Amino acid sequence: MIKRILLAVLVALPLCLSAQTLKFGTINSQEIFALMPEKTTAEQTLAEVSKKYEAEFTRLQEEFNKKFTEYQALEKDATTPASIKERRMQELQENQRKIENFQQMASQDLQKQQEALLAPISEKIRTAISAVGKENGFTFIFDLSIPSVAYSGEGAVDVTPLVKAKLGLK
Repeated sequence: MIKRILLAVLVALPLCLSAQTLKFGTINSQEIFALMPEKTTAEQTLAEVSKKYEAEFTRLQEEFNKKFTEYQALEKDATTPASIKERRMQELQENQRKIENFQQMASQDLQKQQEALLAPISEKIRTAISAVGKENGFTFIFDLSIPSVAYSGEGAVDVTPLVKAKLGLK
């Protein structure tokens, strides 16, 4: 995406130079993101949810370990019928599948929650960047936290402080 924008700029640059002066700016959105107060709240929420998933995982694992210990004792008992041993082995396999399914579901849920919690913060930053760009007459603002900008010359203005001010961050 950035490459296409840069290519479009390079192609259109000769035409635009005759029509107007281009004003470029740079920003480090990760620096701003790290300062956002909402980020701390989102991280705390994710940590709480993660702890709940970890507790449930521990409970499932302990249940599995208990049944496995019982199965090992059953295996050593020569008087236990093979059908009982087989049923217990199936129960262990089923518990293992439950644990694997739980891990997958928990991981997906945490990822969705992270996206849902962080999306409004990112949108707030994008809105502030757009406002700074319009207010200060920038033609383009490149985000330096995305490593696709190959060069930032003397003519580029770092608008990170302007966006921080717009968001009330220090």
